Amino acid sequence: MVRTLSIEAPAHGRVLVRDVDSPRGLLVGFHGYAETAEAQLGRLTAVPGTDSWTLVAAQGLNRFYRGRTQDVVAGWMTRQDRDDAIRDNVAYVDNVIEATRTGSGPIVFAAFSQGVAMAFRAAVLGRARAGGVVAVGGDIPPELLADSASSFPRVLLIRGATDDWYTAKKLDADMSALRARGEDPEAFTHDGGHEWTGEVAMAAGNFLARWDGLKRR
Repeated sequence: MVRTLSIEAPAHGRVLVRDVDSPRGLLVGFHGYAETAEAQLGRLTAVPGTDSWTLVAAQGLNRFYRGRTQDVVAGWMTRQDRDDAIRDNVAYVDNVIEATRTGSGPIVFAAFSQGVAMAFRAAVLGRARAGGVVAVGGDIPPELLADSASSFPRVLLIRGATDDWYTAKKLDADMSALRARGEDPEAFTHDGGHEWTGEVAMAAGNFLARWDGLKRR
């Protein structure tokens, strides 16, 4: 008889941090599949107004080589041992926040593609709940929407007009699901595909700019 065991083991994650004096808040980024922390930090840096935020880009724990280039990239998880992977990743993000947060400003998560699911899980399940999530090109994990106990922060959902992955149908479904729970999500569609464009950066910047006077939920 063959048994399958899931054995817990410590792991180290690679995190890039851009510190500022007297930060307005903590902006934590999650990259897409087969990307790196550098890619997401570059996106966060290009968002207007983030010069006053501490920027953090967490790299996925699942590292691998990409094709013939042998570049080291990462992903967040696969469907194998899914529940264990979710717990590991949420604990990882909890530790990232504990290690990088200074002051009492808001925590906002900003994610692209595969990283979107990670951002929502960390925001809803993590120790330090985020005050907001900017989700670009990815949908909300269905198990969070199905759980009536889940509490969502402020949400901005963004998709590209020609994105074949995060389609208009998926965006509408996410918006409807959040509204059915009594939430008030925002949505933005940019003139692009499955990508983080200058329009996306502007929309994210506007979301952060409206933070003044808003209370964390």
